[in-house]
This record gives sequence, C-alpha cells and structure tokens, in this order.
Amino acid sequence: MQQNKYRAQILLEPEQHQALADVARRENRSISELMREIVDQWLSQQDEQRVWEQRMAALERLNQIRERIQQEYGVYQGDLLEGARSERDADFDRVWRGEV
Repeated sequence: MQQNKYRAQILLEPEQHQALADVARRENRSISELMREIVDQWLSQQDEQRVWEQRMAALERLNQIRERIQQEYGVYQGDLLEGARSERDADFDRVWRGEV
C-alpha cells in the first residue's frame, strides 16, 4: 500500500550520492528509502537529545532547590544512623531496668 509522501529535492556531493547508490544497490533498496531511514534516525536522535536536555534541566532545578534549602536551613552535621542506634540502645536499657 502506497502512503502519501512529499517530494523533496536535495543536493548531494558526488561522493555522497555514490556512497548512497552503492549502499542502495548492495541492500536492494532505493536511495529514497535510505534517505527516509537516515532522516528518521536523525529525527529520533533529536528527540532523544531533547529529552536528555529536559532531564538535565530538571536535575539542575532540583540542585538549585537543594542548595537553597541548605542555605536556609543548614545541613545536619551529625550521624543520623549513630543517633538512631544510641536512642534505641537507651530505650533497651530503660526497658531492661524496668523504667518503662
């Protein structure tokens, strides 16, 4: 089934045309088919690049938020895990001594 296609004229260097013609002949395809595939791949890469840039921009915004929070509220300098262990041990000691 033939899909609607738009005619586009491009100018290639002689070496480019020859290389495309060689590939098309080896793969039993037309130069137009190869060019459509090349354009599809290029467009896909552009989409991937756009997504990558959006993700990097989001990470940069998150870093800015983190830095602002650190400046406003500071950063806890203690050892959270050690603090939790100490509290747990103290709770065990109180239970063992019957103070709870």
